[in-house]
Parts: sequence; C-alpha cells; structure tokens
Amino acid sequence: MRYFFHIGYKGTNYKGWQRHPYGVGVQEVIEGCLAKILKMPVAIVGCGRTDAGVHATQFFFHLDVAEAWEFDMLFRLNKVLPEDIAVFDIIPMEGLPHARFDAFQRSYDYFIHTRKDPFLSHVSALYFLQDLDLDAIRAASALLPQYTDFRNLCLTPADHDSTNCLVTEASWFIDETGDRLRFNISANRYLSRMIRIIVGQLLKVGTGKLSVAEFESYLALENAPKHLTPAYPQGLYLSKVTYPYLDIPPRSLFTTVQNLAEDSWQQL
Repeated sequence: MRYFFHIGYKGTNYKGWQRHPYGVGVQEVIEGCLAKILKMPVAIVGCGRTDAGVHATQFFFHLDVAEAWEFDMLFRLNKVLPEDIAVFDIIPMEGLPHARFDAFQRSYDYFIHTRKDPFLSHVSALYFLQDLDLDAIRAASALLPQYTDFRNLCLTPADHDSTNCLVTEASWFIDETGDRLRFNISANRYLSRMIRIIVGQLLKVGTGKLSVAEFESYLALENAPKHLTPAYPQGLYLSKVTYPYLDIPPRSLFTTVQNLAEDSWQQL
C-alpha cells in the first residue's frame, strides 16, 4: 500500500532533503522516525531535491507498507519529528503513483529583504540593495519562459541527462514598503542551483552589473557567464508541488506570513 505524505520543513539545519554523507538531510530524519514507529527499516521517495539551507512550505514523499497502520500516524509522527519538520496530511493512494516522477509542476518562491531584520535572517535573504532597476529585472525575468535549455544557469550541467526545463512562470513582487522582494518561478523541473543562480543573475541586472541583452545571451546559449554566484539559500522555498491527481494548497501558516496579505505585494 502506498501513502503520500504532505510535509513542510525549515531547512536551516539540514543539508537539503536528500541523505547526505557530510551532514543530516530531512529524508534521513523522517526515515529514522518512521522506522522507530513502524519497527522496521523504512525507505521513502521525495518529490525532488533541495539545497542545503533551503526550505519547503510544501513537499511530498511516498512510502510503501505491506498493510495500513491501525493508529494515528499523523499524530505519532509529528510527535517524534523535530520542530523544524511537520507533517500536514497523510494520503492513501490507489495504485503506485510516484512522488517524484508524477509531479508535473514545482513552484518556488525566493524572498529578499533589503533592511536588516534579525527575525528574517534565517527565512529570507538579506541584500543591501539600493536603486534597483525594477523594469530591467521584470524584462529579464519575462525571458525565462521563452527558452528551454538552462545549461548556462546551472552549477553542474554535465551531471544532468538533460538541461531542458519548461518554465511556465517567472515573476517578481515587491511589498508595500519597498523593503521586501519575492521572486516566483514555476517549471516542470530544475537543474542544480538553477533558481538561486537565476536570482543572482537577475539581481545583477537590477543593479546594472549585467544588461538584459547579456542575460538573454546566456539563455540563448550565445555566451556563458564567467562567474555563477548562487543567491543565498535561506531565501528559497519550495512552495507548491502539483500532480495530475493531487493539487492541494500548502498547509503551513508561514506561507501566509511570508506572502503577507494579497494587497501587500505588487507584481513588477
């Protein structure tokens, strides 16, 4: 029997979702807790990977068991998991749907604050930015859905069987104070460090260090950037994972806190 687990986690203390030889991943923590509850070895399959320090307000993994448990797994698992990992829903599935391969869209949000705030330091990226060219950022972002090969905006393109990604959305938002920015991107898949590299390049566009034309030349594979500096990990959130048979909103209250009221963000 297969179950989908709908979870969220704060990634500050982890080397990402996946097991890691030089640190602790979210996956191994959950597997360890499930093994204690079920009194057997457990292997789970996540909907993707995240970098060290990156968060997820929505994430799914699947687990196979021989038969259904006769206790409140949601309560018991949340009780033993650390406070930075939460399970929102446990969904019994028919057949063998796959948490990773069946997901056809993944959305991420990247949060930036431009004034120092100790309460945002682990959940948003601080950049001291002044006089950003928001029009240039918007123009460069609008180019992303027009291209499919993102090898120039990937840390290790040779590690991927394909460097093609179908980006369907890439938008920036600014809050009413002008001190916080949010980048939202949706695609079927991503390459290593791709989103953080894109954010880093777009901030260069906004500060005048890179022109929109130069940025497009990277997308068109006409030129390659000399330096790839990913944006800080703590600003990045996996915020929505969509399946043909499963489309549910994130359960974390933090989603509301970060996104603020609908009228507090204005699209660039």
